[in-house]
Amino acid sequence: MGAVRPAAAGAVALLVLLTGCGDDDPEGPPSVQVAVGPQDIDVAPTQYCVDGEGQRYTSVQPPVVEVSPDQPITLTVPDEVAEQGWSVQVFDDRLDEQIGEVEVEAGSTTFDGISSSDVVPAAFYLVVVEDAGTACGEFSGAWPVGFIRAE
Repeated sequence: MGAVRPAAAGAVALLVLLTGCGDDDPEGPPSVQVAVGPQDIDVAPTQYCVDGEGQRYTSVQPPVVEVSPDQPITLTVPDEVAEQGWSVQVFDDRLDEQIGEVEVEAGSTTFDGISSSDVVPAAFYLVVVEDAGTACGEFSGAWPVGFIRAE
């Protein structure tokens, strides 16, 4: 092999530097992963604290997933949400009435303690809710995902 010429070495160094730029800065609010059966879904937040300001994302439509009975549901949050703390709220099919809430173990990034048959109505929403107390005070992140269970 021949030696790397200085101009080529400089271009490689610049490429390495540019590739590493921005790795620490997220491009937007984090998403939550939902896995049920063979489906793996990225869920965007409907609200989130960004740079000390509460942001509501009115254009975000929560995904709705068709599921079979007794399918385990796994929710995975980013590290920063796990560090803050989070819970899973259960809502009716219109996101109007909260049916229940499950606390998630502090520091845990994953919750898999619910199945598609654990909620009484066949259509329901699970909402991952970040604990309050961020730079936005009582405002916290929320990631809703809907489920329709085949009966």
